[in-house]
Amino acid sequence: MRYMATYDLMETVRNTNQWLGATARAFGSYPATGLFPTPAFKVMAAWGEVMERSFSRMIAKPDWNISSVVGEDGRDHVVTTHALVERPFGDLIKFEVQGRGPMRRRVLLVAPMSGHYATLLRSTVISLLPDCDVYLTDWHNARDIPVSEGKFDIEDYTLYLAEFMEHLGADLHVIAVCQPAPLTLAATAYLAEKNPDAQPQTLTLIGGPIDPDAAATDVTDFGARITMGQLEEVAIQRVGFNYIGAGRLVYPGLLQLSSFMSMNADRHGEAFFNQILRVAKGEASDHDHHNRFYDEYLAVMDMPAEFYLSTVERVFKNLEIARNDFTVAGHKVDIGKITTVAVKVVEGEKDDISAPGQCLAALRLCTGLPESKKAAHLEPGAGHYGIFAGKSWRNNIRPLVLDFIDTNGIEAAAPSPKPQLKTV
Repeated sequence: MRYMATYDLMETVRNTNQWLGATARAFGSYPATGLFPTPAFKVMAAWGEVMERSFSRMIAKPDWNISSVVGEDGRDHVVTTHALVERPFGDLIKFEVQGRGPMRRRVLLVAPMSGHYATLLRSTVISLLPDCDVYLTDWHNARDIPVSEGKFDIEDYTLYLAEFMEHLGADLHVIAVCQPAPLTLAATAYLAEKNPDAQPQTLTLIGGPIDPDAAATDVTDFGARITMGQLEEVAIQRVGFNYIGAGRLVYPGLLQLSSFMSMNADRHGEAFFNQILRVAKGEASDHDHHNRFYDEYLAVMDMPAEFYLSTVERVFKNLEIARNDFTVAGHKVDIGKITTVAVKVVEGEKDDISAPGQCLAALRLCTGLPESKKAAHLEPGAGHYGIFAGKSWRNNIRPLVLDFIDTNGIEAAAPSPKPQLKTV
């Protein structure tokens, strides 16, 4: 599988399906078909529209589409994004709210590098912007990174996170969503030894595989069954000649997407069937629930092969984070060295990606942290997506996280100023 031909073959299949969708849409919408009293042509055009849109989204990075936020003054403030730190495999970006002063809460959202773009956290960003200055890790698509930039594995990822935290300073609150949770915990422990003053005030870990063996899922079962040799053979390909990263070994986004879809094939199949019927009836819209969700879900990016393989081997198979045996740049990281950063764990009761118990293991590893600085929340009835972007996040989890930040922030820890006596 480690050939450009297989990568280009998948791209060819995707392109062909996009073309078939466009053709069916055009043919089914041809004016002359109105002469025939049958809904078949409308269904054909609807199928083509859904097909074309779906396959075209797979190679496009979604926009943030966050134009403004309402400030405390009741006015809309324009939101822009710009990079504070630029690196080959990912940038540290800030959501700049024009005309608004610095906020009391400064939050770094650590986005997953697990097949989707950082825009997967769009709704999370929107929910935090009114109350926080928001920063985010914007990971790059590996197919767009020249081979000359070298490798990028989980140790490099951890060092990126440590650098981003150091750049933002100590008055920071970090929220890691899903895949980066164990590496964000490791980066915090790394700073605890290397640069204690750069540690964040709080660390919130949401649905991450700190200890994959704590609760079995399809993801952990797959990691346990397959050998590293088999995984490298079936999952790794070289980027084709159409991209800047030609020749780079990657885990292709299209291959990842097929794995995502297969986990809930029945649900996805029903969703697309119903959408075709809605389009045929004229009940669909460009920004309806289906399109909003799948425009993001279908937009996938390639991961560097060394990052994917080292994640499976070291986090899932060898359990280096769970056993507190993780090494970064030759330095053994000790999670027990975290003694001042308040840590909160959030899990979803029905999470089928990182099941309850996997993320909770982080609190067990923080042996140097007093119990007063540990917190955990299990959201009833919530799945994986809901705990950081859905209704459960908006209504229940977000208020708890903000309260945790306020309780453990610098302002909460600082003594109250003594009253000043006036001289008469």
